[in-house]
Amino acid sequence: MPDLSSARTGKQIARIGRNAYRTRIVGFRGIRRRPSSRPAAIVVVCLIGLASLVCSCTGSQARQQTQQNSDTGGRRGRGGGDGPVPVTTASSVEKAVPVTITAVGAAESISTVQVRSQVTGRLSEVHFSEGQEVEAGQPLFTIDPQPFQVALDQATAILQRDTAQANNAQAQADRYKTLFDKGLVAREQYETQLTSANALKATMAADEAAIAAARLNLQYSKITAPASGRTGALLAHKGDLIQANGSTPLVVINQLAPIYVTFSVAGKFLDEIRRAQRATPLKVTAHVTGADTEDGGLETGRLTFIDNAVDSQTGTIKLKGTFTNADRSLWPGEFLDVALVVRTEPNAIVVPSAAVQASQQGPYVFVVDGEQHAQMRPVTVSRVEGEESVIASGLRAGEVVVTDGQLRLVPGARVANRASARATGAGEAP
Repeated sequence: MPDLSSARTGKQIARIGRNAYRTRIVGFRGIRRRPSSRPAAIVVVCLIGLASLVCSCTGSQARQQTQQNSDTGGRRGRGGGDGPVPVTTASSVEKAVPVTITAVGAAESISTVQVRSQVTGRLSEVHFSEGQEVEAGQPLFTIDPQPFQVALDQATAILQRDTAQANNAQAQADRYKTLFDKGLVAREQYETQLTSANALKATMAADEAAIAAARLNLQYSKITAPASGRTGALLAHKGDLIQANGSTPLVVINQLAPIYVTFSVAGKFLDEIRRAQRATPLKVTAHVTGADTEDGGLETGRLTFIDNAVDSQTGTIKLKGTFTNADRSLWPGEFLDVALVVRTEPNAIVVPSAAVQASQQGPYVFVVDGEQHAQMRPVTVSRVEGEESVIASGLRAGEVVVTDGQLRLVPGARVANRASARATGAGEAP
């Protein structure tokens, strides 16, 4: 509420200024105004402004004092900082923790097949849909078989003609042999006839090879899936003229189950990985980068490949894990967060990572003692596994640490579990 005495004083000053101005005007009535009267007007205006300033400053101070009194009274009404600091706590536990090496990898199809035609012809049928799962041997395309059937029939007819000629030549050779044995024909005539019969036999063999080629081309007019997998985009359509061994495939098939996950780790881990791999196949876990693993997005596989050289430019070694991928959760080309489990530490002290705070002297935690007082204790963090930190020194199993509310704590402060504070109403944050 504004100070009325201060406001009344400002009004009195303004009234005195106006009376002085009227007195000056009456005293000089009838006298022509001269330039010297201007300073008096300026003085009056300044007095009025000063009065207004005093009123506003006095009112502001009064409002600030009122607000401070209100705030002080409100805090006193809620108890202020007298109660314990509400915090959230957790207990340190001793358990077996895997030692992992994390990396960013990508899913990679074990088998990628580009389907192309081995003969030239018109595409007459497409037997699948884009993105369909196909099995090995399943029909995919049919190229117009009529030209290949005609070529097969022609080759068959040529073989029949040459077979008849070869049989006749062989019969002639047999007769000439009989006459030659009796001395009725010259050796030269017999050998000429024998050569003709052998040549026709060779022609028959060539005709059989031509028939086999024509039959093979007829089979090639029906294109089947060379491997099981998922088809991609269809790059040729019914009615297109297909070239043999064209540069553009008709479709690409990727094998999705099983699937590779390729990733690289620092070369300094190579010896440790090889020693562990000799003992037992190492487990690899992977999930899509940024995905929530609580919904079952974590996949598990086995390390199956270690590259034969460390990359000299990056100092990393390439590894591959094989995943069954039965539910098709991993997709070729997808970026993944990968963790390679090298070994398991059996008796590790673990706390939630939210309990570990950083300072200039190093990491520390607030430990709650039996009297519900928080004590600051420096710790050594060995590593971080997910949302948990492995403590190398500074904590024992079963000790209670603060995981939320550290900003309001000082060493020795009294604390209360946040759930208990809500239940009793003590120490509730204002």
